[in-house]
Amino acid sequence: MADRLLDVKQVAARLGTGVRFPRRLIEERRIAFVKVGRNVRISERVLDEYIAANTVQPVTVRPGVLRRVA
Repeated sequence: MADRLLDVKQVAARLGTGVRFPRRLIEERRIAFVKVGRNVRISERVLDEYIAANTVQPVTVRPGVLRRVA
C-alpha cells in the first residue's frame, strides 16, 4: 500500500501548529516533500520519521539526588 500524501494544512494539524511551521520546514529543506504540480505534499512516513527524529526523551533523575541552585 502506498503512503498517503498530506498537504500543508494536514501536516500542521498533525503537528499541532499553524501552517507557517510546515511551510518553513519545506522552505529550509528540513523535511522531504513531493511536488505535485504547484502543490507540495509530505508523506505520512516522512512526517512520522521527522517526529521520531525530533522527539526529546525525558531525563531520569535518581531518587535522592537533587540539584542545588547557586
